[in-house]
Amino acid sequence: MSASLHILKEPDVTGKTWQITLGELDQKMGVKILEQSVDRVVATMPVEGNRQSFGLLHGGASLAVGEAVGSWAAVIHASTLGRTAVGVDVSATHHKSARDGNITITATPIHLGRTLTTHEVLITNDDGERLCTLRITNLLLEKRPVRGG
Repeated sequence: MSASLHILKEPDVTGKTWQITLGELDQKMGVKILEQSVDRVVATMPVEGNRQSFGLLHGGASLAVGEAVGSWAAVIHASTLGRTAVGVDVSATHHKSARDGNITITATPIHLGRTLTTHEVLITNDDGERLCTLRITNLLLEKRPVRGG
């Protein structure tokens, strides 16, 4: 699904699942959404532009994109319940580095509850090798009305 499609900004209580919209950081990092559903969210991101001073993929970039993809997965699930999600815990293990190419970020549910979700987020390189594993837990909340300016 293309990020340029018309997408909902909030979970919709009419039965539609929330659709991902990229934030400013996601856009700057070059994130592209390939797949989005309750069962799986998949995105890609280039290593170029997301390197640290030693020429390697920045660990913070991996955490930022991993947390985003895992949170999107949680909000998609929450939207099916007329709720929204907020992150409460994220942890990551870096297994291997990357210098170029693209990474693929895949979030799959470990637990989908009415009040908590937990997702595993795998980050792999172009050869399918695991670079990083994240686990993110989100709290599901009732939606609050949007405040006007």
